[in-house]
Amino acid sequence: MKSVVSGLVENVAIPRMFQVRQVFSTEKIEAENIRRIMYEQMEQEKFASQIHPGMTVAITVGSRQIANILIITKAIVDFVKEKGGKPFIVAAMGSHGGATEEGQREILINYGVTEESMGCPVKCSMETVKIGTNEEGMDVLIGKDAAEADGIIVNCRVKPHTCFRGPYESGIMKMMTIGLGKQAGADVCHAAGFGQMAKYVPMFGKAILKHANILFSVAVLENAYDETAKIAVVNHDEIEEQEPALLEEAKSLLPQILVPECDVLICDVIGKNFSGSGMDPNITGTFVTPYASGGLKSQRVAILDLSKESHHSGCGMGMAHATTRRFFDKVDFDLTYPNLITSTVVENARVPMVMKNDKEAIQVCIRTCTGIDKDHLRIVRIANSLKIEHIMLSEAYYEEVKNHPNLIIETEPEEMKFDSEGALIGLGKIG
Repeated sequence: MKSVVSGLVENVAIPRMFQVRQVFSTEKIEAENIRRIMYEQMEQEKFASQIHPGMTVAITVGSRQIANILIITKAIVDFVKEKGGKPFIVAAMGSHGGATEEGQREILINYGVTEESMGCPVKCSMETVKIGTNEEGMDVLIGKDAAEADGIIVNCRVKPHTCFRGPYESGIMKMMTIGLGKQAGADVCHAAGFGQMAKYVPMFGKAILKHANILFSVAVLENAYDETAKIAVVNHDEIEEQEPALLEEAKSLLPQILVPECDVLICDVIGKNFSGSGMDPNITGTFVTPYASGGLKSQRVAILDLSKESHHSGCGMGMAHATTRRFFDKVDFDLTYPNLITSTVVENARVPMVMKNDKEAIQVCIRTCTGIDKDHLRIVRIANSLKIEHIMLSEAYYEEVKNHPNLIIETEPEEMKFDSEGALIGLGKIG
């Protein structure tokens, strides 16, 4: 028997869609050159002289899907070994992975970061120790494994944050403060909310630089195609001064959806591997705090599936108005809520309308749009918020983008195809 909900949306027409390629800067570092470029920097006296025979060195790895993370991390490990040090990997991902040792180890394994691949121990304990206080007298906590090392190398990516703006967003300071802080340290920093994060990230970061033996950072910037664009090795006494410039450069490299507005945004798949927020609002405009803005402007958002790499964390579903039963059934709230409780951004786990399938999730978003021309619906579809070189646009955009210098039409408009169960055929296969 057909449900009332299905009956309310069954006659909603979905416009024809066509695929375009978005053209961005292609400047990148080829994978085969990464190790050489890193060594050229790390061999400088100010970096190399800090590593002594027999010293233990913790190397951070976070929860993000960073391009060439294995090559980059292995190069750091090998460099430390060549200088006589004893490296080990430490999970630096705050409360991600369900805030458990097992969950964080599983994230690293999925990225290929294992004792076998790295040639050194991998430590994921959630135990923290107090190393001091910041200038406001708040406890500064970092993981016990890192605190007990003779030195720490902060291996991270610099990019705009999804929930706040400031001179230090996602990057070195945040990796030290939130990543190394584990759940307990992240909890202290997040306690005042994201309205204070631009203040507290550098405040805690500077306290960690003072009280922990941070050697240097290997900071990665990526281009719009999720490729390594730059690697900067930054000494511990240069981080405070140099990171803001790296952030500005990262912002200039950030991709965007080149049509500024739509009625409905469809995102095939969200997940922690694409963004800490599940779906990067710097791209999609789906911010859940008032402390950051930008990206695509849309009236309704449909998310259709959850990535395997997200480990059942549904973070990001709060950005959507509708999702699918398939998505909802993959969510484990015990693995979703620790990160949201720690970050205080509980809005990112609000449950959207749960529809029977992909088709109905899209249809309900169209049906509930107001003040639009439903004969000329503007719909944008992306595979995920990390890969937006190829996107789908509804037919209403066709004439508008024909002469756009950075949008290349790749297919003619055609009907979206669904199977007999209402599942979108080609889910996540854009491009």
